[in-house]
Amino acid sequence: MADRQIAPLLELDPDLGQLLDGDRLATAQRELLVSTRTLPPGVWDTARLGGASPEHIGLLVIEGIIAREVLVSDIVSTELLGPGDVVRPWQLDTAAPLLSHTVRWTVLARTHAALLDRRFAADCGRYPEIGAAVVDRVNQRALRLAITQAISQLNRVDRRLLALLWHLAERWGRVTSEGVALPMTLSHRMLGQLIGARRPTVSTALSELARQGVLARRSDGTWLLTSEPIALPRPEGDRVIPIRRRMLPAAAAAAPAVAAVEAEHGIDHDGLRRALRQVRERCETSKGEIREIMAQTTRLTEDNAMLRARCRVTRQQMRNGGAARPHAVEG
Repeated sequence: MADRQIAPLLELDPDLGQLLDGDRLATAQRELLVSTRTLPPGVWDTARLGGASPEHIGLLVIEGIIAREVLVSDIVSTELLGPGDVVRPWQLDTAAPLLSHTVRWTVLARTHAALLDRRFAADCGRYPEIGAAVVDRVNQRALRLAITQAISQLNRVDRRLLALLWHLAERWGRVTSEGVALPMTLSHRMLGQLIGARRPTVSTALSELARQGVLARRSDGTWLLTSEPIALPRPEGDRVIPIRRRMLPAAAAAAPAVAAVEAEHGIDHDGLRRALRQVRERCETSKGEIREIMAQTTRLTEDNAMLRARCRVTRQQMRNGGAARPHAVEG
C-alpha cells in the first residue's frame, strides 16, 4: 500500500452521511478524517498491511476492484469487492479451522481505500448514524454473497452466467444505446469461480448465449447485455419454492408455538408438574405390584410343575403294582 494521505471521510464517500443533516452533517464533514491508501494491481499480501490490526474496523473501498478467492480442496470461489465495500482482511479468531481453506486477495484494478482505524471508531462514536451506515454496507455485502450463492445453484450454467452478469451490472453496469455495458474484463475462468462451474463449461455456455443474441463480448474484453434482466419468481411460485426449511428437531421447532398456546390459555405449569409427579408415583407403585404378581405366578407355576411330576410318578407306580399282583396269584 502506498500514497498515504489524510482526507475527510464524507468527501470520499458522501453516502455514509445520508442519515445526517444540518449542522451535524457539516461538523461530521470537517471532523471525520481517515487515512487513505492506494493498492496497485496484482496479488495483495494482506500480512504486510502497514498499521493493520484486528482492533481496526476495516478498509473502506473508495474506488477499484478487489477479488477475494477462497480455496477449498481444488475448488476456488471468488467474490468481487468494489466501491463502498468494507473489507476486513484480518480476523480475531486465529484458531485452526476444521475445514482447511486458504484466502487469497488480488487487486484487479488500481484501488483507493480508506483505513477505518481505532481513531476513526472513537471519532465516529459522536455520529452513530455513520456507524449504522457502515454496518449497512456490511449487510449489503452479505446480501450480495447470498444472491451469488443462490445464482450458483441454478440448474443450468447459461442461466447462472446470465443471472450473475445482470447481478454485477446492477452495481457496475452502464446503460448504452446497444444495451447494458458491464465494464469488467472477466475471464472465463473467473466467471466459473463466481458461479461454481468449470472453465470449459463456461466457455460453451457463453457461446450459446452469444448465439442467442442475449450477450456479447466487446473488443476491449468487457461484456454487453442485450436481453431483459432475469425475472423474479411469479407469485404462484411461492407454492413450489419453499420459503424456509425446518433446521431444528421437531420438539425444538414446536416450542415457540407451544409457548404461545400456553400463554393464550393460561396453563398452570406448577399444577401440571404436581399431576405429572403423582402419575409417576402411581406408575412406580403399579410396577411394584405387577412385579409381585409375576413372582407369585412364577412360584405357582413351579409348584404346579412339581405336583404334575409327582402325579406322573404315582400313576406309574400304581400301574406297575397292579400288573404284578395277578402274576403272584397265578403262581
